[in-house]
Amino acid sequence: MANQSILTSFDDGVLTITLNRPEVLNSFTLAMAQELQDALRAAADDPAIRAVLLTGSGRGFCAGQDLTEALPKEPNSPMPDIGDVVRSCYNPIVRAIRGLEKPVICAVNGIAAGAGANLAFACDLTIAAEEASFVESFAKLGLIPDTGGTFFLPRLVGTQRATAMAFLGEKIPAAKALDWGLIYSIVPLAVLHESALALAKMLATQPTRGFGLTKRAFNHSLGATLDAQLDFEEQTMREAGRTDDYAEGVRAFLQKRKPNYTGH
Repeated sequence: MANQSILTSFDDGVLTITLNRPEVLNSFTLAMAQELQDALRAAADDPAIRAVLLTGSGRGFCAGQDLTEALPKEPNSPMPDIGDVVRSCYNPIVRAIRGLEKPVICAVNGIAAGAGANLAFACDLTIAAEEASFVESFAKLGLIPDTGGTFFLPRLVGTQRATAMAFLGEKIPAAKALDWGLIYSIVPLAVLHESALALAKMLATQPTRGFGLTKRAFNHSLGATLDAQLDFEEQTMREAGRTDDYAEGVRAFLQKRKPNYTGH
């Protein structure tokens, strides 16, 4: 299915979502953000979808906000409220990705700047092409990192490196992003899509509910004490132990065969 700014396709349990404004490095407009929100909601609601692959078309992954929508429409008119852009465009996307209890794989095919970089960092597993790079470009406009950047960056790389990324706006090559723990792996650009899709398809055959509950527990841990997290693990493990996939995993182990997970 094709929309104006987003392409989607479905294959072997995987919904592939492609940001599709290659002429402007897939920078976000409000319409594009809403289309992505719709696609993520569809992924959450459709039990046939057991993993999501997010990528970009053309030579870039996402250059962040399309600034033509963040400038006054008429000369001498007031600047738009950038907080409204964050509230309507980016916050719902991050909440949808983190709240989607299915694996979300990101394949970064080129530059990921501003909101585009932080979108990649919000996903569960991010694979980048060797040629890809990441840049927190907000400081160049006197802004702060959005799309969860102020939340994820310090947790991924520590306060010093996160501050350097935010203050200096330096381009981080894929190899350095891997070394710093910002992303999961790097591969040659020629095999990026194939590698990311293969990973997504493999995950789509695994215990989806278990993945979702693991993701829920990780999300909870980010604001929990140790005691609270231990209690949360107990209740979440109880829920995992009642799934069909847990029962199938135990049967397969005892019968010494490969499990057939259904995602339930």
